[in-house]
Amino acid sequence: MTKSNIASALLFTLLTFIDVSTSSSNVFNVVSFGAKPDGVTDSTAAFLKAWQAACVSAYSATVMVPIGTFLVKGITFTGPCKSKLKFQVAGTVVAPADYRAFGNSGYWILFNRVSKMSLVGGTFDARASGFWACRKSGQSCPPGVRSITFNGAKDVTISGVKSMNSQMSHMTLKGCTNVAVRNIKLVAPGNSPNTDGFGVQDSTGVTLTGSTVQTGDDCVSIGPGTRNFLISKLNCGPGHGVSIGSLAKQLNEAGVENVTVSNSVFTGTTNGVRIKSWARASTGFVNKVFFQNLIMKNVQNPIIIDQNYCPTHQGCPTEHSGVKISQVTYRNIQGTSATQQAMNLACSKTNPCTGITLQDIKLTYNKGTPATSYCFNARGTNLGVIQPTSCLNR
Repeated sequence: MTKSNIASALLFTLLTFIDVSTSSSNVFNVVSFGAKPDGVTDSTAAFLKAWQAACVSAYSATVMVPIGTFLVKGITFTGPCKSKLKFQVAGTVVAPADYRAFGNSGYWILFNRVSKMSLVGGTFDARASGFWACRKSGQSCPPGVRSITFNGAKDVTISGVKSMNSQMSHMTLKGCTNVAVRNIKLVAPGNSPNTDGFGVQDSTGVTLTGSTVQTGDDCVSIGPGTRNFLISKLNCGPGHGVSIGSLAKQLNEAGVENVTVSNSVFTGTTNGVRIKSWARASTGFVNKVFFQNLIMKNVQNPIIIDQNYCPTHQGCPTEHSGVKISQVTYRNIQGTSATQQAMNLACSKTNPCTGITLQDIKLTYNKGTPATSYCFNARGTNLGVIQPTSCLNR
């Protein structure tokens, strides 16, 4: 072997050693920072120390939560970090059993202004049964917390995560850009109050694929300022379906644009695909929405637009919704409706829905009588076979 070959071999071995040692040294195990996998000891400080150490690393780093059960109180992981960061969870993270421990914070686990980060695996159990009982009893309760929240995040991947028994929303994105979410499972009893599954607001470039959501509220909630949001291969139910809104909560409100829901199944939900707005003035809008290749199984309102949204039916606004809904396509939606009125397009009196397309719709009422449709101020086009008979104005 020549001297140059020997030198090359030594250099390769050295670089390999450096790469392996750097990789191994950049795993920050929360147990090494004092976390206890017993489900009883407060591991909040240890989780935060592990995050802070990983966040300042000059190389890609991993925060590791190993097998075991870790008790974590309200915590904020702040970025951006110096390098790419993976938050890898093999075990289970549980919230305090006493729901009052969070006070009025609004968050359990908050990732704030992170970028180039991935959250992978694990179970997050908020143990909210006590909080739900308080809400149902009519007592004075804390406002509740969201389980996992990303605020102002960019270039994030979330995969293989399971969230259970949230007080409020399971997973929320606000002010985020380029977030890919796949193979997650969000679970709470069907009668748990306000336990939205996946919520998005003021965010762009979000994808949600291959996931299961079973909750007591919206499977997916799409708020103002959401753009370029793709949902595919979603299993939804129990829950309230996929909802754009509610909108028109405020006068000055950003619009919702370029949303697609496709290749998904809704089972026993109170709604299928829904757009909802309060009957009050608003600068908001909904534009370029595609609901396609969907299966409804015993869904109460498979297709619904409700621009007089007021769930409590008390103190409802008496104006007309200012939210302008246009270019919404319903294509290849099939299955059974639990209510006879399978399509309900109730648009604003002063702002008609325009550019609505119904194409290849086949919804039957599961009681054996024909399903019906209802339209108010809804204008658009029919393509293919529409069942129940379309009520759109051309």
